[in-house]
Amino acid sequence: MSTDEPKELVRPYEFSVYPECDAGVYSHRDCTVAFYTRVGALLRDDMVLLNLGAGRGANITQDYSPFRRRIQRFKGRVSRVIGIDVDDAVLENPDLDEAHVVPIGDTYPIADSSLDLIICDHVLEHVTDADSFAREVARVLKPGGWFCARTPTKWGYVGLGARAIPNTLHTSLLSSLQPQRKAEDVFPTAYKLNTHGSLARFFPKEEWQHCSYGYNGVPSYHGNRRLLFRLVELWCWLMPAPLSAKLHVFLRKR
Repeated sequence: MSTDEPKELVRPYEFSVYPECDAGVYSHRDCTVAFYTRVGALLRDDMVLLNLGAGRGANITQDYSPFRRRIQRFKGRVSRVIGIDVDDAVLENPDLDEAHVVPIGDTYPIADSSLDLIICDHVLEHVTDADSFAREVARVLKPGGWFCARTPTKWGYVGLGARAIPNTLHTSLLSSLQPQRKAEDVFPTAYKLNTHGSLARFFPKEEWQHCSYGYNGVPSYHGNRRLLFRLVELWCWLMPAPLSAKLHVFLRKR
């Protein structure tokens, strides 16, 4: 095992389905690689970047793929990396130059128009006050700056399932469908900012350039069962773009 790999390396189920995973340790449908590659294309070394909902940094300390860990790291690739989260676990995140614990609804401890780029990975589905959230993003981002988010779409199979099942049952259900998922990483969902229409409402097109698109990556909820994995693949293949599993959000402040 490479010294660049976590001590407890657990490769996901798709390695048994996609043979190309042995060439680079990721599949051709990897959602993380697709999203962070596009984010990387926007980076400059003089940028100030905010990781909004940064958490403890499990994505860069526990990911099975050395390549995925590299492209999700920003420290050293930009001028400064700031992290914000509602949980004090963000204070342990190794990819941040500066970390803040900010309760939901509070103002970010960041000056107006001071950020070049905001990363918001799997956070939008948890936002309950979309108007307040969008205002804070607009306040701290410079004109010409980018807001980059990855989130399940409201009408994709993940969003439909999450909204059909009460939040109180999400943890127990995910223990079956995503055995590798930790209970502390499961949060209540709201799905207020998870369609192109809702993004256009809270980030109006006269103020924002919209470059967002739907994406169907590797099936996520299959309980390591080949038949269920293939059924989710077929569902994603049949569904039109508005029903894609994920939404890759790229908004540029005018």
